[in-house]
Amino acid sequence: QVQLQESGPGLVKPSQTLSLTCTVSGGSITTSAYYWSWIRQPPGKGLEWMGVIAYDGSTYYSPSLRSRTSISRDTSKNQFSLQLRSVTPEDTAVYYCARSDGYPQTGDNRYEYDYWGQGTQVTVSS
Repeated sequence: QVQLQESGPGLVKPSQTLSLTCTVSGGSITTSAYYWSWIRQPPGKGLEWMGVIAYDGSTYYSPSLRSRTSISRDTSKNQFSLQLRSVTPEDTAVYYCARSDGYPQTGDNRYEYDYWGQGTQVTVSS
C-alpha cells in the first residue's frame, strides 16, 4: 500500500517561499512509470495542478505557475518537494501530493491519481 504524507509550515508570510515535502512509503518514486504531482485547492475553488516530477526526475509545471515553482526529489529519502516563490494570500490553499500511473493529462482531475496525501493547509498571511 502506497502512502504519501505532506509536511511543511502551515503559515507563510507574503513574498516568502513556500516549501513542502511529500514523503512516500510503500513504493519507490523512481519506479517506472509513475509521476508524482503537487496539486492545491484554494478555499471555495477546485483543484489546481501545479506540477509533477517523473520517475526519471523530469519535471513539468503548470504554465501559470512555472515562473514561481520548483519541484525536486531526494531519492535516498524517497521524498519529493515543492517550492513556490514570492507567495501572496492568493496562494492560500490545501496542498496535496499525489501519484499517477503515467503523465497526468489534465492534472486537475482527481481520478487521474491513484494515491493521495491527506493534504496540508498553507495560509499566506503577515
